[in-house]
Amino acid sequence: MLAIPFFIIQVGLIVYAMVDLVRRKKVRGGNKIVWGIVILFVNLLGPIIYLIFRGDDE
Repeated sequence: MLAIPFFIIQVGLIVYAMVDLVRRKKVRGGNKIVWGIVILFVNLLGPIIYLIFRGDDE
């Protein structure tokens, strides 16, 4: 039963991070494709890592 809330949180973070990635002109490290792969395939930590290291707001 605990898996459902974690799944919802994970999907929400992935969607939020991917939308943010697509809307940004620049990201730290300069490669949006690599960040997209990290967000999608590093489970719960991928979106969190991206949101921490994404760079300055534009």
